[in-house]
Amino acid sequence: MTASDLNLKYDRAAPAWGDKMRLLGYHDAYLGFLASQSFRAPAGTRVLDIDCGTGAFADAWTAIHGPDQSMTLLDPSHEMLSRARAALHRRGLEAEVTADRLEDHAPASPYQFLLAAHVIEHMGDPVAALTAMRALSGPGSRLWLIVSKPHWCNAIIWFQWRHRAYRPGEMRRFLASSGWEPEAEYSFPSGPPSRTSRGYLVRAV
Repeated sequence: MTASDLNLKYDRAAPAWGDKMRLLGYHDAYLGFLASQSFRAPAGTRVLDIDCGTGAFADAWTAIHGPDQSMTLLDPSHEMLSRARAALHRRGLEAEVTADRLEDHAPASPYQFLLAAHVIEHMGDPVAALTAMRALSGPGSRLWLIVSKPHWCNAIIWFQWRHRAYRPGEMRRFLASSGWEPEAEYSFPSGPPSRTSRGYLVRAV
């Protein structure tokens, strides 16, 4: 599937995407992953949600850390970005939106936190994608990463999205090769996220 084909599919899916994410339990799953660590981000923290979709990960971040963040939403789909921005607006956060690809994003300064839910599975080279994320961060920046794992549920999803799935050992090798060191891994406790996904919290080195 080409990048333009994938963007068109996301544009068409955008109107129902947010409700579907909540119905399947992904929004609550993201909340659980983010809440699994005890720290709180100070006001003004620079945060990037990569290929944000309708903003479920950024919305969960804002629910925990509050609206006084400098949030950038990155996604090539204008339809997804519109809905993501509106979701954060309802929480009192005015996000910057950038309709661009990860590899083309060039911020004025590094981000302190990056969010990426089900992103690298759609990239041809996962190490290149993680290296591009590292280039957007400074030393000590953290990446909250959610990745598809092998399970028959992902085989069903593959028929629509042609994504990949990676085992934890593969992910650790990818991360080590792209400038990230592990801090924590997270197993989603229930529902579809427990079968399709795994969380990784990593720090830029």
